[in-house]
Amino acid sequence: MFQRPQLRFLYLLSAMLLFGFGCNQKEVERQLTGNPKLDKLKLPDGFVAELLYSPGENEQGSWVAMTFDDKGRMITSDQYGFLYRLELPPIGSDSTVKPKVEQLQIGNVADSLVGMGYAQGLLYAFNSLYVVVNNDPNENFGLPTGLYRIQDLDGNDQFETVTQLKELKGEQGEHGPHSLKLTPDGKGIYLIAGNHVDVPEMNHYRLPRVWQEDNLFPLIKDPRGHANDRKAPGGWLARIDPEGKDWELISAGYRNTFDFDYNEVGDIFGYDSDMEWDFGMPWYRPTRITHLTSGSEYGWRTGNSKWSPNYPDNLPATLNIGQGSPTNVMFGAKANFPSKYKKALYAFDWSFGIIYAIHLTPKGATYEASAEEFISGAPLPLTDGTIGPDGALYFATGGRRLESDLYRVYYKGELDAHTPLKEADLPQEAKLRRELEQFHAKGASAAGLEKAWSNLNHPDRFVQYAARVAVEHQPVATWKAKALAETNPTSKIQAILALAHQGTDADAAGMLESLMQVDYATLSATDKQNILRTIEVILARYDKGATASKAQLVTYLDPHYPADDNLLNRSLSILLVHLDAPSAVGKTLALLKDAKDDPHYQKTFTASSDLIFRNPQYGLDIANMLANVPPAQATFYATVLGGADKGWTAAQREEYFGWIKNALTAYKGGRSYVGFLDRARKMALASVDKADFEKYDELSGGKLLTESGNDIVNSGTQPEGPGRRWTVEEAEPLLTNLVGRDLVKGKAMYAASLCQSCHTMQGAGGAIGPDLSQLGTRFSAKDILVATLDPNATISDQYHATVLELKAGGSLVGKITDEDAQNYYLSQNPFAPADIKKVPKNTVSLKKNSDISIMMPGLVNRLNEEELKDLIAYLISGGNANHAVYKQPLTQK
Repeated sequence: MFQRPQLRFLYLLSAMLLFGFGCNQKEVERQLTGNPKLDKLKLPDGFVAELLYSPGENEQGSWVAMTFDDKGRMITSDQYGFLYRLELPPIGSDSTVKPKVEQLQIGNVADSLVGMGYAQGLLYAFNSLYVVVNNDPNENFGLPTGLYRIQDLDGNDQFETVTQLKELKGEQGEHGPHSLKLTPDGKGIYLIAGNHVDVPEMNHYRLPRVWQEDNLFPLIKDPRGHANDRKAPGGWLARIDPEGKDWELISAGYRNTFDFDYNEVGDIFGYDSDMEWDFGMPWYRPTRITHLTSGSEYGWRTGNSKWSPNYPDNLPATLNIGQGSPTNVMFGAKANFPSKYKKALYAFDWSFGIIYAIHLTPKGATYEASAEEFISGAPLPLTDGTIGPDGALYFATGGRRLESDLYRVYYKGELDAHTPLKEADLPQEAKLRRELEQFHAKGASAAGLEKAWSNLNHPDRFVQYAARVAVEHQPVATWKAKALAETNPTSKIQAILALAHQGTDADAAGMLESLMQVDYATLSATDKQNILRTIEVILARYDKGATASKAQLVTYLDPHYPADDNLLNRSLSILLVHLDAPSAVGKTLALLKDAKDDPHYQKTFTASSDLIFRNPQYGLDIANMLANVPPAQATFYATVLGGADKGWTAAQREEYFGWIKNALTAYKGGRSYVGFLDRARKMALASVDKADFEKYDELSGGKLLTESGNDIVNSGTQPEGPGRRWTVEEAEPLLTNLVGRDLVKGKAMYAASLCQSCHTMQGAGGAIGPDLSQLGTRFSAKDILVATLDPNATISDQYHATVLELKAGGSLVGKITDEDAQNYYLSQNPFAPADIKKVPKNTVSLKKNSDISIMMPGLVNRLNEEELKDLIAYLISGGNANHAVYKQPLTQK
């Protein structure tokens, strides 16, 4: 993804998206070192970075995990290889002093060495090295996925004893088991896993083991197949004893929280991933910081079934970050940093090369959060990090076999006094939550039930959640009647939600009857959401038992639909369509027509536009979408209506299918956007009369779609392949004979490789990049080849993106289109060049060139040899049919 070459034109092809001419790039204030691996880093004032080691230069792979042993040595792992141990030079050593690195030999040499590696989590504790192996031994040498303890029992400073504590089932890969941390009491270990790992059999469950999908929203699994066989509860966090015999589930419901850490009072925080293919869809959830409380559930479900963060049976994010690929998480408590940064939580984003410093302040039973960009760079594919025994921050880059580097960051200056957070300083709500969490274990407790019940109506959401989970741990027989008879509306809703989790089909009618005694109109917006969600859970689990209550439910709900609230309308539409309410289709179709999105729903810390120039592989998808953002609320209604098999008129069918056809081409979402709309379309088609199927199939855009339904048909000629991951070395020999090439095929490959999306050739194409009609008169065939295959080669000053480091922290990346005495004018979206951000010069501490081309690498990797030759010939010719590359070679007589 982040490849580095060497040339000068190449940004002509790549800097296409940098529309315009550059400016004089003088550095301000901070002096650069001349080492691009250091100069690309943006650091806060007073911090110093050192490049310690580059594993790739020594054929030691791409490092993704690290820990320190009891002798102050670092142990690391290659994602697809071995473990290494490093003796590091002291802080401030001369750059010529390198670490001493050894590959660890695991196992008894007299017998056989064990293929220990492929680790995505390492922890040195209890005189042992704990290793989370993420590997398929059928494909790679080594041990199967699981948790291992390796020990040096004979004292020779090598690990000869290997014990598998637990094999972890599911799918191997980057959504498998991940990171480890020693527990705050020093007596156990926390382990976190992604959503492709089954929850193993455990001894204890703080989150009651009654999870289900709990959705009436018409299920559409990811059209491209991602995680389609994965069930609730998704990713999870467990506590384990040192011997791996006692397992306790702490929290679940994550997509792929790669790492986590706890603060000075033991509160755990993670950084969960987004599903970038869902970008622009109503069920998209940005990367986010979450508070992993006892028994917490965060609502990941496959496909479009992810729970709303407003649902009462899961908890909301502490902070939504935005797009990215979360990796490492750690607190700075052991760092020799100023107090502000010592208290901070550090969250690593692999895709866009940012270490966020998250500043958490206790608020109620949880925390409020703000964030800043602590360290950033491009490219900077961050993998793992930790605080060393010397108080410095160590981090690695790499992953997915990318170039890997090991850095150290330390603070050079006087430290202020640090006052650690103590439990006694927490708000009363936080103390109450902790008291309730003591009852998150099976076993009858009259005191626990009384304590929990009295807090089911607590205004703090985290307290209320902890109270409900505590109730669920009590024997159902001790509180079922109490739940049905409860008179406080808020307490009733929470108690019946608990009963919905713990009850049976026979309880459904009684639960619904009890809920319908609540005067819906008098409820707060929160309780309205909660009662609707509780009804959904009951119907999702016990639909047959609820049959007799359905007509009454329609009478209860229909007068309140539509509401003046998008989220309530989402829940009401789901329920009323499921219940076949006579008015459901008409009301929902009217909402679809006039839907407006909530601009602040799931608001993120990082604006999408600020990420585009940091990584072209992901950034251009974001840029393209921002120019044509899908309407999320309308898409939600369209999906609900896809599942409505009753209550349609012919006119309503035509209106609905017409909306689908327009939405397929009018908007640009994530990679699965078209596929999701197509599946909703096909659900709706399944309920039309057979005689009308072809008519509605065409009306809804069926002829626009590929056979899979995942993409709009590309009417142009597509590569035949087979392609390959082209390198300059492999492709250069093809340039020796470009005579007699095919103009038509070259033009087709030019379009298929997306060149015309940004560049003009012979008066046709995009206006984002420079005109390529005269390319062959200015550059050699090799120059053009290198620029095409290696977009990050030496970039002309005229076409560089610019990094503006800000005095207040953070940075902006884009193309400076103009400047005056007071301001820079920055364009950050190549697909919306008129959107300009004004940046006052007095807020900028440094202006420097970016080393990353906005042109994506790999655009020609679908092409075979002949197709690549036709493309290069077309670029050389500038589309001129009379060019020499199209003349047939002379034949020998």
